[in-house]
Amino acid sequence: MKVNEGSLDRIIRVILGLIILSLWFIFQGNARYFALIAIIPFFTAIVGWCPLYTLFGVSTCKRR
Repeated sequence: MKVNEGSLDRIIRVILGLIILSLWFIFQGNARYFALIAIIPFFTAIVGWCPLYTLFGVSTCKRR
């Protein structure tokens, strides 16, 4: 896997993941499991690779 996310993109993904994860405390019952979708932006931010970016040929990391 080649890194295709820049540092700003990674920061935005972590913030978005935290916002989605906060839904765990807002929703009741089975609807709260929707908040587990936050795993996706956290994982892509940690790894630095987004499969959708690869599919569409997008890269936000700076060229060396």
